[in-house]
Amino acid sequence: MTRGLGNTWRTLFRTLMATTILAGGASAALAADDGDAPTKTPIKHVVVIFQENVSLDHYFATYPVATNPNGEPSFTARDDTPTVNGLTGALLTNNPNGANPIRLDRSQALTCDNDHDYTDEQKAADAGLLDKFAITSCSGTIGLNYYDGNTVTAMWNYAQHFALNDNSFGTTFGPSTPGALNLVSGQMHAIGKLVTINDASNDLAGDITASAATITGDADPIFDDCGSPDQAGFAAQGGADNHNIGDLLNAKGITWGWFQGGFTPTTPATFNPDGSVKTPAVCAATSEGHPGIDPGNPSDPVHAPVSAYSAHHNPFMYYDTDANTHHLPPSSAAMVGKTDQAKHQYDLSTFFDALEDNRLPAVSFIKARRAEDGHPSNSDPLSEQLFVVDLINKLERSPEWRETAVMVLWDDSDGWYDHVTGPIVNHSNVAGKDAFTGSDCGTPSRLDSTATREMPTMSLSASYGSLL
Repeated sequence: MTRGLGNTWRTLFRTLMATTILAGGASAALAADDGDAPTKTPIKHVVVIFQENVSLDHYFATYPVATNPNGEPSFTARDDTPTVNGLTGALLTNNPNGANPIRLDRSQALTCDNDHDYTDEQKAADAGLLDKFAITSCSGTIGLNYYDGNTVTAMWNYAQHFALNDNSFGTTFGPSTPGALNLVSGQMHAIGKLVTINDASNDLAGDITASAATITGDADPIFDDCGSPDQAGFAAQGGADNHNIGDLLNAKGITWGWFQGGFTPTTPATFNPDGSVKTPAVCAATSEGHPGIDPGNPSDPVHAPVSAYSAHHNPFMYYDTDANTHHLPPSSAAMVGKTDQAKHQYDLSTFFDALEDNRLPAVSFIKARRAEDGHPSNSDPLSEQLFVVDLINKLERSPEWRETAVMVLWDDSDGWYDHVTGPIVNHSNVAGKDAFTGSDCGTPSRLDSTATREMPTMSLSASYGSLL
């Protein structure tokens, strides 16, 4: 099931093309910041902050009206603030799910992780009736619940001062890997061939659909040393192969990079004299768990270390020609954003180094460490906002800010309730996988992707002012 590249991806693609098309030849894009390529708008840098597992209603259900209880950060909107397509009237008091959505307080920032399986999310949507979210709720009917501006205060302030799109849809049902693949290619299906490794528990069948050569779950990327079975990826077959936005940017000579927390291996790969791999890289870095919760109490068990890197959150590792399999660093600071052994994939720290040196690539994709990526269970809204605010503050204080556009996106809905489902343009009916209408999602039979739950998209630029 697909909606082409999807609303979110098309928005990103149009932004990239509108702001980074070269006016003076491809080689100009490779220059340092003082020689940035001429662009059709003042924007020379696009930064995409790609977070985890939020539906529009989960963060913005009652925007711009917050409860504002005593003892919590308050949010009071300007008088001219428009409302969003959120939860009002009967959706709050007589919801079709048999229970009503409840506001979650800041003290409830840490939640369990909902079921966001490809098939179960279709069952919850129930042919557009959106009345079976008990299926995806990890505890009771928690999947219906939402935060307001007293918990996701920074997000509401960005929406207030910049731009929030409340008509943006995820391109697929299911978890992070399909969402990440759709971000960079709009495609979960193998154009060449799908290569896989099963694990001892035989879990691979839950993450791929072999009959359709499609990744529908969180199989780790097969071309990543730091992934582990089960794994999958796309390889060439004959003259056919999968491609992604990185390939398109390379073809235009536009600098770009994927920057992810925990990417630098704790044990680098080693190689034999002939260049073959002797031992693979190991990514065992950790960071403080839930830094936004009870921050004044370091002994709180909530701060137990959390692994930093998630292999299945890195979409470029699924492509045989694009993967930085051994997590090699760039050959020099001047090569960040350009093609070398790093293949445009870097540790998050490299982004901040490039920002400090005024050498940001034209396009930067940002993935937080797991403790700050917003994914329920291993992260939370308060910790997520620490990361997002810190990053945007650093951009705003940089000389790059006046030439930068920031987009904040989320990869999937995590099974959180949203009262709108997107139009399903291309359908699929793979037995045992598709269940939107009960037993399928229409025709034809090839499994792919879909416009599903509303997920917020925020756009920030100096053209709209500053929060500082």
